Amino acid sequence: MREAVLRSHRHAGLARLYGATALACLFACAVPTVPALAQDITANPVPSGTQMLLAADTLVYNNDNNTVTAVGGVQIDYGGNKLVAQRVEYNRNTKRLVASGAVELINSDGTKINSDHIDITDDFADGFVNALRVETVNKAYFASESAERMGGVLTTFHNGVYTACEPCEDKPDSAPTWRVKARKIIWNGEKKTVRFENANFEFFGFPLAYLPAFEIADPTVKRKSGFLIPGIVYKSDLGVGVKIPYYFALSPTYDLTVTGTGYTKQGFLGEAEWRQRFNNGEYSLKIAGIHQQDPDAFIDNGVRNVDSGAAGDPNKFRGMMGTKGQFAINDRWNFGWDVLLQTDKNFSRTYAIDGYSDTVHQSSIYLTGLNDRNYFDVRAMRFEVQENTLSSDATARAGEQPWVLPSLDYAYIPDMAVAGGQLSLNVNARVISRDRLDVALADPLDDTSINNVRGIEGQSSRLTTEAEWKRTFTTDGGLQVTPLLALRGDAGYVNANTASLNAINQMATNLGEQDDMRTSLARYMATLGLEMRWPVLFSMASSSHIVEPMAQVFVRPNEQYVGGLAVPNEDAQSFVFDATTLFERDKFSGYDRMEGGTRANVGFRYSGAYEGGWSTNAIFGQSYQLAGQNSFTAPDLVNVGAYSGLDKPTSDYVGLIGFNSPSGFSGSLSGRFDEQTFDVRRAEVKAAYSGLPVSLTAKYAFIQAQPLYGFETDRHEVTLGASTHLAENWRVFGTGTYDIKQSVLVKDGVGFAYNDSCFTYLMTFSESRDLVTKEVSQNVGFNLSFRTLGDFGSSTSAIDTIQ
Repeated sequence: MREAVLRSHRHAGLARLYGATALACLFACAVPTVPALAQDITANPVPSGTQMLLAADTLVYNNDNNTVTAVGGVQIDYGGNKLVAQRVEYNRNTKRLVASGAVELINSDGTKINSDHIDITDDFADGFVNALRVETVNKAYFASESAERMGGVLTTFHNGVYTACEPCEDKPDSAPTWRVKARKIIWNGEKKTVRFENANFEFFGFPLAYLPAFEIADPTVKRKSGFLIPGIVYKSDLGVGVKIPYYFALSPTYDLTVTGTGYTKQGFLGEAEWRQRFNNGEYSLKIAGIHQQDPDAFIDNGVRNVDSGAAGDPNKFRGMMGTKGQFAINDRWNFGWDVLLQTDKNFSRTYAIDGYSDTVHQSSIYLTGLNDRNYFDVRAMRFEVQENTLSSDATARAGEQPWVLPSLDYAYIPDMAVAGGQLSLNVNARVISRDRLDVALADPLDDTSINNVRGIEGQSSRLTTEAEWKRTFTTDGGLQVTPLLALRGDAGYVNANTASLNAINQMATNLGEQDDMRTSLARYMATLGLEMRWPVLFSMASSSHIVEPMAQVFVRPNEQYVGGLAVPNEDAQSFVFDATTLFERDKFSGYDRMEGGTRANVGFRYSGAYEGGWSTNAIFGQSYQLAGQNSFTAPDLVNVGAYSGLDKPTSDYVGLIGFNSPSGFSGSLSGRFDEQTFDVRRAEVKAAYSGLPVSLTAKYAFIQAQPLYGFETDRHEVTLGASTHLAENWRVFGTGTYDIKQSVLVKDGVGFAYNDSCFTYLMTFSESRDLVTKEVSQNVGFNLSFRTLGDFGSSTSAIDTIQ
């Protein structure tokens, strides 16, 4: 077990270190109800009529005094309560049990009480104890000089100590990381509270705070109204904020949490969250609002970086409402939702509203079903991009996000084989409505330089159905041959407004193509495929290797309706050709595009295992357009195939190689290389070491210039991270991402942390920089977590990712 207290010569240094956040420890006297652990010092009352089982070396009856005494190895089992002692005397007149000599009483709920002397009633309801130690089921500890229980509900510890730190095996008498010493500790089983009077909070043996009186919730009830642990937050445009939550335990099935946060720059933020649970699910509703004290604090160099009104705007109120829920209709079907509504697109992220502060929040209402290998999902979606730009900004992403009403996915795989092979059926449908044209400009000042139309203003819909059959044959020599048949059909409808049609026409002119946007269309794709793999095992004295040459051929007609820019591309825009997609039948990432023409994929896969725990893996290969039109040279509205490495008859080479070692080292190298010159087009290098006392991570990413996407120059980025254990429980960590081309440190952060079985301390500092405005945003956070008492400070920083 790790030692719960540091050596004495280190105490002074620790005291100075914690001095920066010592006031945080005063939270114990500021909150009347926080989670804690306290248990009865005697066993639970025993129902009448319960039989007592007793075992002892000697049993003595004294009729004169009307007593029964058990001596030597006494064990009593009574109503689930167990008592072990060297001597137990029962007085029939007073109906009390007096146990002495290494007494251990194990409550029916698992609580252990150790003492030299216990005096209790025969129903185990009232009693008196000298020099006791109490260990609860979840490893919380009480100790006191004496304790007494009255009325079956009120327990009083005299000169008591409470902690949730396990005693050190090497030094059981040393001070734990933290503890509360009190002249009197009163546990009220009726009110479900634990009260401390004349208490001192000690930290690593040093008294930090005197607490005249405070009260916490009895943990035998999991929910109790009262103040929760406060928190402290900081952001450069908000200032310092103090957060104080209050919890209302209104019912066993629903509750309410109200939180007030005062910011030095922006004033008072109010939050309320309602939660309710049912037998088949649960839901929550959260609202938050603020009357901003200084909206102009969000303006930097004359540019507003959050949508909070124009400079000097008298309307300073900003707010949000969010709700989440999930319900099980039966064992296979679930219904749920996650919806965010807010006055400004960046409100929840700016004020760090818990559960709604992601950069991109997906609001959705959904119905899902899962049965064996079959799957059904239908949902309506809306993506909220919480960004630091005005909605009126032409480059803002938030206003260009569509409504998806709805999206449907259905997958069916029969349990029985069909013609000896596996048949699968997939259905996808989606309806999209966008209120604003989404275009990309190579030069924002030149309206004629439209390179792609990422989304039309208007409505579009598509229904796709695809069936695939495949069967694998294995020859005597180990060659695996898999024939494949696939048939797909699409039907679509498009209603684009005039601005969208003009943008598409301008893009067609720039690319030398025709504007052929259709209001409705139907298309199909039939595929005949053959895959051959030949895994070969090589065994050596200290290693084994599997080399698997692999080749695929897919024969298809040409893709329809692409050269004329007739089909919007909404779900197949994020396309990357690399080693992981080399052997995909259709390499597009979504359904709006489908690969056509005859194509072959050739390469090999390798894996190796070595004595001592080393392992290696690799993939390398190339793709060839054998006949028909190459889908990756046929432009769509986003030019998804451009710069892909597949936009020529012979593709670029793609490869990946990686290794893992038992000592904690791992690494990988992946890339795409020109098919003629072998020049690097795209590359990623990763390396990591995980061990003691140091853990390291490094990543380098390179992407060649892509002018049609608006990236006129090459992109180089390096990310480094490190974590070092300075001592047994101390850790210092840091991370940073640097844009080599722009010579900008995109984001960085450092921190240090302490962690043991009952206490966690974390301090972080992080910065992020906007690549366009070069604006710097800073965050400082700290968190102290006392096991069973709660947390204090701000939430854990995102930079603390290296373990």
